[in-house]
Amino acid sequence: MARALSEDLRSRVLQASSDGLSARQAAARFGVGVSTAIRWIGRAKLGERSARAQGWRRGSRLDPYETFVFEMIEGQKDITLDEMVIRLAVEAKSLSAAVP
Repeated sequence: MARALSEDLRSRVLQASSDGLSARQAAARFGVGVSTAIRWIGRAKLGERSARAQGWRRGSRLDPYETFVFEMIEGQKDITLDEMVIRLAVEAKSLSAAVP
């Protein structure tokens, strides 16, 4: 996969477009692909001026326990990782025991 282009380059292409250059002219001036400039300008017209996230978010084993972890941290701000591991192990056992 190609590397992401900078936000600065994107903003310069968008500024050139708003100053009157066509997408093809802006692409040639800044050395980006024509289809990239067309896509950026089209998305900017819809209000999307920044880059979209690349790839996908991989799930975590802790996703089912997200609320529990945040409540644990809010309850005790200086909780250690060891304490969190112990509490998560107890919580996981109680959840697995509840599922038939």
